[in-house]
Amino acid sequence: MILETPDFQAYRGQEPPRFANKAELECAKVLDYYGVPWEYEPKTFVLEEDEDGRVVEAFKPDFYLPEQDLYVEVTVMKQSLVTRKNRKLRKLRERYPDVRVKLARPVPLPRFSVARRKPDKDAGSARAFLPERD
Repeated sequence: MILETPDFQAYRGQEPPRFANKAELECAKVLDYYGVPWEYEPKTFVLEEDEDGRVVEAFKPDFYLPEQDLYVEVTVMKQSLVTRKNRKLRKLRERYPDVRVKLARPVPLPRFSVARRKPDKDAGSARAFLPERD
């Protein structure tokens, strides 16, 4: 699946990001909307190596927010993915205790029924759901 790549203003990476899913793209759009500097998958953390030093398991968080010194991993609501990512986050925290990382799950927006409510002046517009920017 090829996702759009908007012209991001707060992105700090060298190459255009190639998002793995729509949740990552939407997260990037929100960060950019609020002017939060971000990088996409800038670092891979080794979680486990075999006896010869070869990497057996690694973890590459989706986003890095340099001003907060925080890595963010975005996941969808599928429980098997959440469980697997939580396990990797525990391993990362054990091996790299000084690295700050959070798991972010998208919050589903309520479904609005146009037929059951009076339309307002911003109905159908993203402005109806986004807070005002300064």
